[in-house]
Amino acid sequence: MRPDSEHRAGDRDRTRASARARRRPRARTRARAVGLLAAALVGGLLVTGCGGGSDGSSADGGKARRTGPLPAPAPARPSAPSTPAPGTEADGEQRDIAPTGTPSPTPADYLSTFALDVDTASYGYARRTLADGRLPDPKTVRPEEFINSFRQDYPRPEGNGFSVTADGARAGEEGWSFLRVGLATGPAAPASERPPAALTFVIDVSGSMSETGRLDLVKQSLGVMTDQLRPDDSLALVTFSDTAETVLPMTRVGGGRGRVHDAIDSLEPLSSTNLDAGVRTGYDTAVEGARPGATNRVVLLSDALANTGETDADAILDRISDARREHGITLFGVGVGSEYGDALMERLADKGDGHTTYVSTPEEARKVFCDELPQNIELRAREAKAQVAFDPQTVQRFRLIGYDDRRVADDDYRDDSVDGGEVGPGHTVTALYAIRLRPGASGHVATAGVRWLDPDTRAPHEETTQIEASALDTDVWRSNHGLQLTATAAYFADALRQGALPGAPTLPQLASRADKLARATEDKDVRQLAEAIRRADELRI
Repeated sequence: MRPDSEHRAGDRDRTRASARARRRPRARTRARAVGLLAAALVGGLLVTGCGGGSDGSSADGGKARRTGPLPAPAPARPSAPSTPAPGTEADGEQRDIAPTGTPSPTPADYLSTFALDVDTASYGYARRTLADGRLPDPKTVRPEEFINSFRQDYPRPEGNGFSVTADGARAGEEGWSFLRVGLATGPAAPASERPPAALTFVIDVSGSMSETGRLDLVKQSLGVMTDQLRPDDSLALVTFSDTAETVLPMTRVGGGRGRVHDAIDSLEPLSSTNLDAGVRTGYDTAVEGARPGATNRVVLLSDALANTGETDADAILDRISDARREHGITLFGVGVGSEYGDALMERLADKGDGHTTYVSTPEEARKVFCDELPQNIELRAREAKAQVAFDPQTVQRFRLIGYDDRRVADDDYRDDSVDGGEVGPGHTVTALYAIRLRPGASGHVATAGVRWLDPDTRAPHEETTQIEASALDTDVWRSNHGLQLTATAAYFADALRQGALPGAPTLPQLASRADKLARATEDKDVRQLAEAIRRADELRI
């Protein structure tokens, strides 16, 4: 067994204290808001969030980054007298947090809870960095965004909410397996049937946006998107440099399409980057132009290289918290540029309601603003959280891969005042765990659940699924294409972070696996993944 440098999950006192400290009712500052504005333009794909407290990497429900290369051990198998009854901790404190349908007692140490996340910017920016001949900074590599950059063929539910599936396979190192939890929302309605959209575009026109592939790409993308909008959609444009300006107030596309194009064509790069002024003015404009019954959303397009005014993400979000909370206006962040403020955008994504993506080519921009426009502006679920309850009789060790900044205290799974993730139609979200079963274990391994609020009625809903040990028997490289792709993306991200997942192949071996998958699936996105892995291997030499 490899040396284990991660925290041992099991300190329930710290878990409860952290859970209390991390509660953030909406009436107070939303320090737990989850959202978007992190990186750039690539349409959200697979949703994920980080379990607080008992995902095996931390027992306190906090947001600490990974503290070691291997999944932490689950607590020793509890003896019969000390095993908590369902919904109760060992000290008798009442708990009601495990997913509905959990067939066996589940101590808090065996719970993993996280807010869903459909951001993909980390992977998009990593590909851009590799193409420019540089290895990405490990701090910018978020495994869940690599995993969620590839669409999966999960069953789709009808209406709002999620379907939940689970599968797994042996990880290639003795005793280790992968457990995959897949979530999916229903497809988008035909364009003629979706609600009208009221979109406020907040556009960075600072000097740094003059680089090829920044403002020129934004203008081209918005021009194409404008021609795709319906006559009953509305659009406003706000620009920011050292100050912010509403270039175009909320304008109905029908009868105003020419004005929109003229406003887009007039955009030119200026001087410094006061992102705070842009976001505040953008939300003011969105509130003023908000339409009942429409999808009201702010779309931020920037390289996030803020250098003027307020540059702290929490402070920026605090200033527009009322607009987010009272009017339900969510934020979609689109990142551009070879030099890109990932830390600021990622923080905004974690703390704001929405998601982010990254774009570096006209093809990617067209995909986000045209092909995937409904999933990037509509909502199928609010405050979505996932919780996986592992069976202490069968599971010895486990860790959620990624979602380091999306963790939620286990107690907050059913506290709907604690922010989760906002998810649109047509999204798939994947969470991947590295787990080790107890010797000779069989039967139930885990129950995976998702909880969300209906976007219209705010009524809570839950769905669950279970997985058995027999589902983990197949070698990962002989499993279905979707699971192989998930493992490939996870291994790639972990290699860039210089981690050590169980059974990790070398980068040349991983590139070969990706090549094989690309041929089998005929998927150009998988082909690009193989090329990125090979490029990373070349740059490491």
